Amino acid sequence: MDKMFLNSDLITEILGRVDGITLANAGCASSHFRSIARQENIWEEACYSMWPSTKNPYIKQLISSSLGGFRNFYASCFPFIAYDETSESNPRCNWLKTLGDANPSDFVFLVDVQYKNKLIYSQVLWGIPATEDFEGWFSNCPFRIDLIEFDEDHTSLDELTTIVPDKPRKGSEFWMHLMENIKLSWILINKITGKAANLSSWSPLVGQRHWPSDKDSVICFGSIIPAYSILPCKAVQCKFVMKFRASQSDHTNLKITELSMQMEDIMGDHVNGRNSLLILERALYCRRSKRQKKVLESCEKYLRERSTLKEAKMRKECHLDILFTLTGIVAYASVCYFIF
Repeated sequence: MDKMFLNSDLITEILGRVDGITLANAGCASSHFRSIARQENIWEEACYSMWPSTKNPYIKQLISSSLGGFRNFYASCFPFIAYDETSESNPRCNWLKTLGDANPSDFVFLVDVQYKNKLIYSQVLWGIPATEDFEGWFSNCPFRIDLIEFDEDHTSLDELTTIVPDKPRKGSEFWMHLMENIKLSWILINKITGKAANLSSWSPLVGQRHWPSDKDSVICFGSIIPAYSILPCKAVQCKFVMKFRASQSDHTNLKITELSMQMEDIMGDHVNGRNSLLILERALYCRRSKRQKKVLESCEKYLRERSTLKEAKMRKECHLDILFTLTGIVAYASVCYFIF
């Protein structure tokens, strides 16, 4: 029926302008649509639209040669990492066989920041920086990747287009508008194993003012990754921090001043480089979900559990302080009693 009204060239032109979800759904309409929707060049355009960093010539070659093409790449990186405690605890997972084999130079990161589907920052990072002393400094120090370092005179990103005429205070129209429209994608690729995953939640998880500056604010993205057989805790948070500075004239403009990645355990402590490398390799084998709501819920649950554990720890420490104080008072009183 579709051949009677639309020829193949017109269908190809239409499908080349839609997103990956629409393209996949169109492939289920008929055998004719399916044959067109499986064309690699159409999926290549879908990846360019979703992640502009894939336009890099070396990334295009990597995707085509090692990752099974753009269609497979989209299928791996579009779903979000969805942490499920019950399903991720299976000790027979294939990733355990490769645990410890990853090298910092094996990883490639594709980072894209968009505002209202307009690209505002894009970078390809080959390998993990500052890993020359792999067995020493990198392995034992907190894992962190910084892509943008703030300079008072210059930043790596020009000012964004006007958003709304408002002050950047939490709860304001400006803040809500920003949280709804800014997106971060941080794709991890292991070029040796041919595995890829998007580590970011795409939409922000939390946001807050950055004390003590009145101009700086921070929004965080991330995902929860299992840490079985790596750390004592069950999972860690792969956290992406974006700091921005607002400047006002007639309207509010923004500059991104910091963009970083780090790993935090259930107590909020930073994970070292050696364990973070293993966790990144683990992330490539995590369960995925197309439901972003499920991902956000798992992150919120993890953060609530962290808050509960921290409060319990503080109460315990407070009780111990009181106990030690009372013990000291009793000991001092006893010594005074025997002396006098």
